Amino acid sequence: MVSVCFYFQVHQPKRLKRGDKIKLKGVKTLEEFEKRVFDHEKNKKIMKKVAEKCYLPTNKLMLGLIDNYKRQRKKFKISYSLSGIFIEQAEKYMPEVIETFQWLADTGCVEFLDETYYHSLSSLWIYDEDLKNEFIEQIKLHRELIWSYFKQKPKVFRNTELIFNNDIAKVAKSLGYKAILAEGIEHILNGKSPEHIYHAYNTKMPVLLRHYRLSDDISFRFSAPWFEAWPLTADKFASWVASCQGEVINLFMDYETFGEHQWECTGIFEFMKHLPYELLKYEHVDFVTPTEAVERYPVRGTIDVPGWQTISWADIERDLSAWLSNDMQRTAFKEMEKIGRMLKNFKSEKKEEFKRLWRELQTSDHLYYCCTKFWADGDIHKYFSPYNSPFLAFEGLIKSLDHLQYLMLKEREKVREEAESIKISSAR
Repeated sequence: MVSVCFYFQVHQPKRLKRGDKIKLKGVKTLEEFEKRVFDHEKNKKIMKKVAEKCYLPTNKLMLGLIDNYKRQRKKFKISYSLSGIFIEQAEKYMPEVIETFQWLADTGCVEFLDETYYHSLSSLWIYDEDLKNEFIEQIKLHRELIWSYFKQKPKVFRNTELIFNNDIAKVAKSLGYKAILAEGIEHILNGKSPEHIYHAYNTKMPVLLRHYRLSDDISFRFSAPWFEAWPLTADKFASWVASCQGEVINLFMDYETFGEHQWECTGIFEFMKHLPYELLKYEHVDFVTPTEAVERYPVRGTIDVPGWQTISWADIERDLSAWLSNDMQRTAFKEMEKIGRMLKNFKSEKKEEFKRLWRELQTSDHLYYCCTKFWADGDIHKYFSPYNSPFLAFEGLIKSLDHLQYLMLKEREKVREEAESIKISSAR
């Protein structure tokens, strides 16, 4: 049997204003800080645009496909990971999007996965004694959110941008997840195929590996005239899958592939509309969710990804360089760490509000926009970035982080003065 496991990432960051547009002089309240830093109008505009081009029509398509096969022996099944800040913004600007995801949840053919609520790089802090709990806290926040909206308790974990190593898998295992997702890059497979399930080294945590070649044929190469298989048709793609020798073909991609990255005029919706039919024509092919995959198929070996070799699904390198390859990115990340340490022993009734803003600034996209790579990777970063340059992105991020620290120091001073005043009054 060859089982197709579809997984879609659904995420929209809370974008910051351009660095030269952020004016923080005289800003003394968190409410004013949030207004000056985040580009609420742009976030609203982008959410509405992508909802109309992707989320609403694609959810309608997926609902129709599920309905077409609901009485068949082999059903059409898919899975999603919706970041917490995506859900927040969709609820605020396009609540009908959330409603259609709830309809998908009700079909019984859709599995929702867990990730970090803020789509952050907090998993990189698991080695830091002061910050190691941040990763777990964000996962738990996301778990609660998914239950509140979709009445599912996720059984599989998918880290931000498929960032993965042995220790991240170990944390996910300790939280009770049945499996974790990762990129099926060659250097971790050592000649093995990504079409099987493996254990993470030293944890016995099942790992589902993204078949990046087949996934990218849809998400990146679908409309590329230079692609040797262009035009890509559903029957052609289905024949590739059917000829695979493994057990699980994990097709993981951004949901925005449909209608946003690949516009409707490319034929992407027609391709997806016909793909289940073409796949299910093969008797030995069906669809599974991630949980069903690990429950059905045996583990075929072990993959070993130590912390120093952490992988992701980003860029050609498939490592952390999309977010931490230059001095700007590393400087901003260190400032995030500094704020986290300040928050650890921060005593104020506003602590949770400070923490929320810090977490929103952690979103991996902010660091991604600061990337200065060239050639193909650079073009991809430019495509996703709302800024004219990575330097403007960095200026906005570092201004925001610095001013948040300033407001924390002022608040700490205020709390200290109030405590001293109370102490003096009590002495009298």
